[in-house]
Amino acid sequence: MREPVELRRQRILAVVESRGAVKVSALAEELAVSVVTVRRDVEELARAGRLRRGHGVARPVRDPAGPPALPAPRGGDPAADGGAVALVVPERHSYLYETLHGARTVLEESGIRIALYLAPQSADAERPLVERALADGARGLLIAPRWRSVLSEELDYGWLADAGVPTVLMERRPRPGSTLHALDSVCSDHWYGTHLAVEHLVSLGHRRIVLAARDDSPTARTVRAAFAEIAAAHPDVEDWTVVLSSPDAVPGPGPSGVGSVPAVPSGSGGGAPDLDLAALLRERGATAAVLHGDVDALMLVQRLAESGVQVPRDCSVVAYDDVVAALGSTPLTAVSPPRAEIGRAAAQLLLHRLSGAAGALGPVRRTQVLPELKVRGSAQAITPVTPTMN
Repeated sequence: MREPVELRRQRILAVVESRGAVKVSALAEELAVSVVTVRRDVEELARAGRLRRGHGVARPVRDPAGPPALPAPRGGDPAADGGAVALVVPERHSYLYETLHGARTVLEESGIRIALYLAPQSADAERPLVERALADGARGLLIAPRWRSVLSEELDYGWLADAGVPTVLMERRPRPGSTLHALDSVCSDHWYGTHLAVEHLVSLGHRRIVLAARDDSPTARTVRAAFAEIAAAHPDVEDWTVVLSSPDAVPGPGPSGVGSVPAVPSGSGGGAPDLDLAALLRERGATAAVLHGDVDALMLVQRLAESGVQVPRDCSVVAYDDVVAALGSTPLTAVSPPRAEIGRAAAQLLLHRLSGAAGALGPVRRTQVLPELKVRGSAQAITPVTPTMN
């Protein structure tokens, strides 16, 4: 799917603000688009006053200040020894870039030097970055591993548990009972976010609901499992099903509901189908859909329109994630996880561990922050059908 322009520009801003001056050619390579496209984006962002541009370079509006003068060592001051905190997030991941910026704000306000590492999309990408950060003297670690599959997640447990410095997971919750179960973490409560989506649609009279979701991240897997649990137990939901939302959503076994179809149809060879959501809605008699993530949601809503299905007239939609949901021609009602707040809370927890203050070595903390529902009008109440008189 072609990335929306505004999302690409948000990614450009995130890179420039985190690194300072960046060559346009480097941005083009990282975003996998042409130099001409990036140059046009940079010109528009500069015109809007969101960054500055020079000869082949994009710069933040304000040049990053040098490392602040650190105070003399004293008890309870996490900035006292001057070591950096390593921030590790996946590249090309606008959702987690907002988490990164929330963490960055807290750390910079505390006088902490930040070392940012962007993990490429290849398998096992985070481990060498963390090892490099530790070799360079990082004294703390904030990390949001990609974890595209359950297997890749479990393979990371051992070395992360042995990092040897205070570590906080951001927007990740390890499997219960695993070696990382007792690691500090700050995460959105995605079960609650899914609950908000289903309850909103049910309150509008919808009884037959489809979830089209990804299967390539811990968030996606949690949303899928939560939807299955909530829909199956809800007395007002008559029919539900879970399908993959896009061809590049990593396939995997998905839960199914009353008379539902498999998440990956038999005979597909294990590849994710190019979802025909309009056909599925007709087949199920569904009047509503929850779509994760919101870039896929915008694309699926466009495809619905091309098939003659109008949102919200013919199908009510709630997107999950809220990075670009409001930018569609039909602004989408969306579950909005508190991305920046996750980063802030994770950084505050790490500072607490680094402070040496009383209780800094206390019990492990697993914090969940509740998402919100942003209502924008892509879901509406079902109009009762009035019986005709003979």
